Amino acid sequence: MALEQIIADCKKNHPKAQEQLYQLFAKKFFGVCLKYSRNYDDAQDNLQDGFIIIFKKIEQFTGKGSFEGWAKRILINNALLRLKDVRFLEIIDDHIASVDVEIDDETISLEYLLQIIQELPDQYRIVFSLYVLDGYSHKEISEMLKISTGTTKSNLFRARLILKEKVENITQVNFQSSAK
Repeated sequence: MALEQIIADCKKNHPKAQEQLYQLFAKKFFGVCLKYSRNYDDAQDNLQDGFIIIFKKIEQFTGKGSFEGWAKRILINNALLRLKDVRFLEIIDDHIASVDVEIDDETISLEYLLQIIQELPDQYRIVFSLYVLDGYSHKEISEMLKISTGTTKSNLFRARLILKEKVENITQVNFQSSAK
């Protein structure tokens, strides 16, 4: 069945269509939830809550733009609401340098990268995910999180520093083990 028909049936509250929509997007949307959750269990909760909101608000989806983008925005907003207790360190300095993280994809697995991103402190993981993984601008992030753009830049900088250190550590460990 075409996505347009599934969405139309979801707007009529058809359980089969809701199940189909869930099956179609659950894996991809779980990845979105995982980026904004403290752990795997929270991500599962965010996914379930997000789909409930999607089904409640599906009437608002007009078909302009992609359904996936519309739903993803709902999932991100829901996850951010659950993290409303996260405190961001206010930074005034807008002259924060960029940190480059060099990743050798033969040395470091995708699972390890996801793990170290998940281990970032909430405020760094949220900004990193919004900026790097989902392509939001610092201005958009500052509006979403109600913080200054300097703070988003600072949190991104700190997230990249932590990730760079962890990537360098695993690269050194892998290099030392292969040298033996």
